[in-house]
Amino acid sequence: MPIYLFWGENEFALNRAAVALRDRVVDPDWASFNSSKILPDQPNGAIDALNQVMTPPFGAGSRFVWLVETTLCQRCSEEMLTELERTLPVVPETSVLLLTTASRPDGRIKSTKLLQKFAEIREFASVPLWKTEQLVQQVRQTAQEVGVKLTVRATEHLAEAVGGDTRRLLNELEKLRLYAASEQQLLGEDAVMALVVASTHNSLQLAHAIRQGDTARSLSLVADLFRQNEPALRIVATLVSQFRTWLWVKLMVESGEQDDRAIAAAADVGNYKRVYFLKQEVKALRLDRLLQTPPILLELEVGLKQGGEELAMLQTKVIELCQLYSMPSMRSSTS
Repeated sequence: MPIYLFWGENEFALNRAAVALRDRVVDPDWASFNSSKILPDQPNGAIDALNQVMTPPFGAGSRFVWLVETTLCQRCSEEMLTELERTLPVVPETSVLLLTTASRPDGRIKSTKLLQKFAEIREFASVPLWKTEQLVQQVRQTAQEVGVKLTVRATEHLAEAVGGDTRRLLNELEKLRLYAASEQQLLGEDAVMALVVASTHNSLQLAHAIRQGDTARSLSLVADLFRQNEPALRIVATLVSQFRTWLWVKLMVESGEQDDRAIAAAADVGNYKRVYFLKQEVKALRLDRLLQTPPILLELEVGLKQGGEELAMLQTKVIELCQLYSMPSMRSSTS
């Protein structure tokens, strides 16, 4: 397909995909003639892009026209729509037209519907920190592209360390690739921990500190998260997601379920192999403590949405949770 629409706020991943597309279709010897990048401040940039994409390429390879940060999917004049309707159906196979934008295309307008008909559309969204399965999948996929083989625990540790920062993920994987003796070497968690510094604290680390009843570390992580301008409601969302996963795993284990795939399905865990490690994490936790956690987090969420002082409220509830998990009776309820 000669027409593409890339959109999303993950600028690094989007630009990387755009460059990969260009390099795939343009002959490097003819790149200066056949590759154009039209910036948003260029007058009549969209018309220029359509004119260029209809021009046959010079020499070998295809012509590549990149219309950067276009607004055609948010607003489009009747004159421009007419040009799109005239051009998009007849773009030659020897040309590639790429439109990129950080904004979500407005599916109600005619220009977006036209692009949905003629273009391949890809979204480049930054994965939120609380969507742990998507972060792990992102690491797994990028590692495969780079040629780095990681164990399950190494993949999870790298996802926790870099979060949704795709630029840093790629840099860290390049470092790990150089470290590995060959692409066949399987890197474990120790190698990742030694080479990848968790320079930013995230809400998942806070969840683990609370689970361990470590009040001092939890409060320190809260302070770090606020210094990084992490929204309080996003922190709470991560805590809710993580404790919900632990609760479901514990419920399934105590009900006698032994099938990791069944536990993964109940706990909404994408990779059933993670269940083994989750079971280790909840082994020392009492079910009644996990059951008491959601109401505390709900109180915190409601208070924040009602305009409460974010740092004070978060600190208070974190202390309450840490006290809950550090009580002397913190032994497995099955013991």
